[in-house]
Amino acid sequence: MRVAVVGVSGAVGQEFLRVLEQRNFPLDEIVLFGSARSAGQTYSFRGKPVTVKELKHNDDFKGIDIALVSAGAGVSREFAPTITRHGTVMIDNSSAFRMDDDVPLVVPEVNPQDCKNRPRNIIANPNCSTIIMVVALKPLHEISPIKRIHVATYQAASGAGAQAMAELMEQTRQVLNKEPVHIEKFKYQLAFNLIPQIDVFLDNGYTKEEMKMYHETRKMMHSDIEVSATTVRVPVLRSHSEAVWVETEREISISEAREAFEKAEGVVLQDDPSTFTYPMPWFTSDKDEVFVGRLRKDISRPNALTFWCVGDQLRKGAALNAVQIAEYLVKNRLL
Repeated sequence: MRVAVVGVSGAVGQEFLRVLEQRNFPLDEIVLFGSARSAGQTYSFRGKPVTVKELKHNDDFKGIDIALVSAGAGVSREFAPTITRHGTVMIDNSSAFRMDDDVPLVVPEVNPQDCKNRPRNIIANPNCSTIIMVVALKPLHEISPIKRIHVATYQAASGAGAQAMAELMEQTRQVLNKEPVHIEKFKYQLAFNLIPQIDVFLDNGYTKEEMKMYHETRKMMHSDIEVSATTVRVPVLRSHSEAVWVETEREISISEAREAFEKAEGVVLQDDPSTFTYPMPWFTSDKDEVFVGRLRKDISRPNALTFWCVGDQLRKGAALNAVQIAEYLVKNRLL
């Protein structure tokens, strides 16, 4: 088993290495790829140094079984034919192929069977905020089909990469020291602030990030669920949080919902108002699961529930999800 990591120097690329090692993924060799600037750098994997190769249009992917790719949509589009030419399965973390009809969009807790139909040998990793939401939605959808979702996200700086995390830390230092604040990765200062825009605005007034949640949820859940999202960047380093309102075809009791969350794969229920128990980014960073709390009936609509969920964007929202897809392929002999 040979596995490649493309874009290894980025935040998600580094998380790929950690997740593969922590989960003892069954590989015999790992091959690292990066830009010309990253080529020659060395990273440790399972105690041994591995040198980064420059990503080029050649036969370097011959004999590689799985490529975990997180190098941006442009790079993914350009290099997909090169990566898959000799039979490598490309698990792509960018937005390049998510809505293509001939590319499955997969969260293993939700729709793993979609991995089986991949005409182009590409499997897309969904948007981070969508992944966290659908893992929490799946157990409710199995009780009664979901008709409508309203969601407000509170997304950490990690969603914009390692440089964005560094910028938030530096801005925080600058504010506390009454220095001029450097702004580069976001439209405005993120430290001590909230920015109600993630990605560009579209003609309908929603941002591209918000419409990703609409389209991706419907594709993965094979349903015409209506989704309305407001996505907000918050001054948190890791772990995205979401406030979710869900309307189902029939009423779901709180006890039914609690039982479903407690049994659901990849979900941890943290919900006890009497002891102030609920998920928060500070305690869910570097964790694999999606944490759910603040579960209650929506008093504004019948057949509706509302809850709060939190998940680590770099792990379940990105690297872990891709590695879980790879694990599913190996376990079910789909390579």
